[in-house]
Amino acid sequence: MMIHAIRMKISPTVHMPASAILFPALVALACVTSAPASAGDEAARPNIIFVLADDLGYGDLGCYGQQLMKTPNIDRMAREGTRFTDCYAGSTVCSPSRCVLMTGLHTGHARIRANTCRRGGTVGRKGNRTMRRAALTDEDVTVADELRQLGYRTGIVGKWHLGGYDPEANPMRHGFDWFRGWLVHNVNEIAPLYYSRARFHDNELVPIPGNQDGKTVRFHTDLSIDESKQFITESLAAQKAARDDGKEAKPFFLYLALISPHDPMVTPPEGLGEYEDKPWKLHCKQYAAMMANLDRNMGRLFRFLKEQGIDEKTIVFFASDNGARSIPTPDLTEVAEFFDSSGPLTGYKRDMTDGGIRAPMIVRWPGHVPAGKTSDAIWGFVDVFPTAVDLAGGEPEAKVDGVSVLPLLLGKEQNTQSRFLYWEHLGRGFHQAVRYGKWKAVRLGGNRPWRLYDVSQDIAEKKDVAKDHPEIVQKIDRFAKENRVDSPNW
Repeated sequence: MMIHAIRMKISPTVHMPASAILFPALVALACVTSAPASAGDEAARPNIIFVLADDLGYGDLGCYGQQLMKTPNIDRMAREGTRFTDCYAGSTVCSPSRCVLMTGLHTGHARIRANTCRRGGTVGRKGNRTMRRAALTDEDVTVADELRQLGYRTGIVGKWHLGGYDPEANPMRHGFDWFRGWLVHNVNEIAPLYYSRARFHDNELVPIPGNQDGKTVRFHTDLSIDESKQFITESLAAQKAARDDGKEAKPFFLYLALISPHDPMVTPPEGLGEYEDKPWKLHCKQYAAMMANLDRNMGRLFRFLKEQGIDEKTIVFFASDNGARSIPTPDLTEVAEFFDSSGPLTGYKRDMTDGGIRAPMIVRWPGHVPAGKTSDAIWGFVDVFPTAVDLAGGEPEAKVDGVSVLPLLLGKEQNTQSRFLYWEHLGRGFHQAVRYGKWKAVRLGGNRPWRLYDVSQDIAEKKDVAKDHPEIVQKIDRFAKENRVDSPNW
């Protein structure tokens, strides 16, 4: 594994293309004046929790306009923190989105650019299908690598999905000290998904009591919160022991990668609850019940932070890995349409319109992140790596495409309108998208013309205005050409 020395922050240094205007002076000034002073200042460095839902639509939460399902705990998180309306996932599907989140590289530079690949990687099976998947390699540096070098204890709970079918490409080789979850290569051993029979404890696959011999007792989301509490408890014990020995206590970084509300639709252990008597189809009731279970577990997590006395010492992010719906079957399409899961956006998972890539994002840190605020600042998963390292008092040693948005999170001024965000997805051909200020461009094929939308006026991306703004299209096209490299896996 490549080990990188982390320089203490004087001003942030990020790797971005020259054609992207990244307001360096403003960011440098804001970061120096608002961020933690040094990695040695224990009180200034928060614990960091990043919660990632799976296939949660932009419109699936009450605080984002959902009318039929109730999400009181996540809505409370939004009232106690800042809700972002223009935050973007790393990709329109799972693996590349998580790759962007972990590496800070957009999908024009990241190792993984689709859930499958055409060459390299490893070959395995998903159900009856044989497929090839790429994985992170030892050349890839994750946010966990750098946080660990900055003195954080790092843990992941849930879905990794960055190892392809290579059992060696697990989180323990990519900066994580502690792992409870599952890998793609052993999916047949752990099936069914929500009531898995086994789970990795670090590098060892361990049976889950209660889910053997066809029994369905331990539900994935409930189990994930239990394991998160275990990691936090162990981390706090280690902090206390360090203080007792006169040493610096390590804050923790927890990546909580849930699988809810990804298909299949199932009934949680507590049943359908208040949705049982609704005149809805069963799969719609099940989806609502799964969302209720997700929300209840977020409430459990926040209560635990308060009980442990670390609520104000912990910053929590909540987001989704991509748009709503997984395989576009009639049932799943009906669920997404019934609940209006994409809200005002057009498209679903796998689409390059914002219904596929714009994500709910809520950030909560009492006393630091403004409460009850809604922000239309433009940022995304590509920025999480440098932001987390900034929170830890350092600056990224690895090359990243993102910038620290810590000033933005702390309620300070930070210009996000003059930068570019880039996506490409290779699963359906060569599809690209760019966000540049109020402009959103989509191209479904490398030789096709760009479609251009003014999403400040046309959030649903219905009116193509490319012919009216050729200079904007030219600028976006130049950026897209200059700020990507070909993938060896494609």
